[in-house]
Amino acid sequence: MSEPASISAGIAARYATAIFEIAEESKALDSLETSINDLSAALADSEDLRSLITSPLVSRQEQGAAITAVSKKMGLAPVLANALTLMAEKRRLFVVPALLDALRARLAETRGEITADVTSAKALTKTQSEKLAKTLAERTGKKVVINATVDESIIGGLVVKVGSKMIDNSIRSKLNSLQNAMKEVG
Repeated sequence: MSEPASISAGIAARYATAIFEIAEESKALDSLETSINDLSAALADSEDLRSLITSPLVSRQEQGAAITAVSKKMGLAPVLANALTLMAEKRRLFVVPALLDALRARLAETRGEITADVTSAKALTKTQSEKLAKTLAERTGKKVVINATVDESIIGGLVVKVGSKMIDNSIRSKLNSLQNAMKEVG
């Protein structure tokens, strides 16, 4: 992780801890989760919103006013809206994507869930996805949520990442291993 990325992750983790604890105390975890999903979708859809949170040219006051208006318009949970306003005052809005990831991780941890990032050459069917989730749940002892992506360059097989563990059972990696073994022999 690069230094700026680790700094962002550290800042995001501190804000996430505070937001999560306040939401938990006030029994507002469900509304927090809804707000996280809504804000994440808005960031994915709006170039203007991404520019607002990352641009150093936008003043603190402008960021604060804009993020307050966005929060109000979207009906974000008060704990998240207040945190975003504070982050704007402190020029910390650039960590919002990392904050959302950290909050999602805390919510999943509370529910006893773990996310598995699965990359396949073709889209997984619902049956394949359910079977994989069941198998991973048996191994991890937690409920597994599959985050599936398609990457045709792996040719076939799967690349599964659960937490810090990664299983690369793709044809591409097997071909690379074979190629390296052939180089060592000849």
